[in-house]
Amino acid sequence: MGRDAMRIAFIGFGEAGRAFADSLRQSGLAAFAAYDILFDGEGLDGPTARAAKERGVAAAPNPAEAVAGAEWVVSAVTASSSLDAARASAPYLKAGQVFIDINSVSPGTKRASADAVTRSGAAYLDIAVMGPVHPRGHRTPVLIAGRQADALHPALARLGFSADVVGSTPGEATAIKMARSVFMKGVEAAMVEMLLAARRAGCLERVLASLADTYPGLDWAAFPRYALERVTRHGIRRAAEMRESAATLEELGLSGALAASVADTQERLGALGLTEPGRDLEDELDRALAALGRARGRSAA
Repeated sequence: MGRDAMRIAFIGFGEAGRAFADSLRQSGLAAFAAYDILFDGEGLDGPTARAAKERGVAAAPNPAEAVAGAEWVVSAVTASSSLDAARASAPYLKAGQVFIDINSVSPGTKRASADAVTRSGAAYLDIAVMGPVHPRGHRTPVLIAGRQADALHPALARLGFSADVVGSTPGEATAIKMARSVFMKGVEAAMVEMLLAARRAGCLERVLASLADTYPGLDWAAFPRYALERVTRHGIRRAAEMRESAATLEELGLSGALAASVADTQERLGALGLTEPGRDLEDELDRALAALGRARGRSAA
């Protein structure tokens, strides 16, 4: 089937699903359908379904209708819903379809999803998205793993995916991301906690100057504000990913305590609702500290 006639279904149509749909459309692919669990409560005229329709994506009332006739089914749900999405889709999949799991979850979760999907006869592909989905969408670098990873790689490349095959077993791609996330999300969480403490103590300028001397290779003019923005705007979603990193470490016989603590920090700061950037770093920190004070007041009430 030609590229412009290829049909892709999305299970989950949040940030990642929308970013992939937008960039795939720019690549000339226009046949899409989507189902999101939010459709159940919002209806097919609600905001999530409207976001699909605005992109030329048909909003399906259930997984069965979304995946019917699709060549590829892209699962782009929250980490906590990843296995449920695979199990909900599996009864309606069939041989010749490919279930592409881009969710940030542990290798064990991906293997369980693969078991559910492959019993239907469909192929399963573990994809780890290795960067922010904006602005590149499906062109964001990804790692892929699965029995059909080598066979599917040329088709992904033709559509503009920047994909590297890392293994033939589901879970091998996500293991790389989950291990990496302990550092990436951990550094951001530690950075923000340090910034808040230094601002509250009145020594932010001296702390940053000292760190710039110790780690001169880091862009201290930009990275602190970048880390604060990432944690406060995306902390809730990133907390779910960090809990999967904690599960990954536990699956490996290691301690997931640090990753779980990072998840708590990401979630606490992400729940503050600071969606708009401040005037400068000091202003953003002051807003975050004020929001944390309000949150503590509510929890103490």
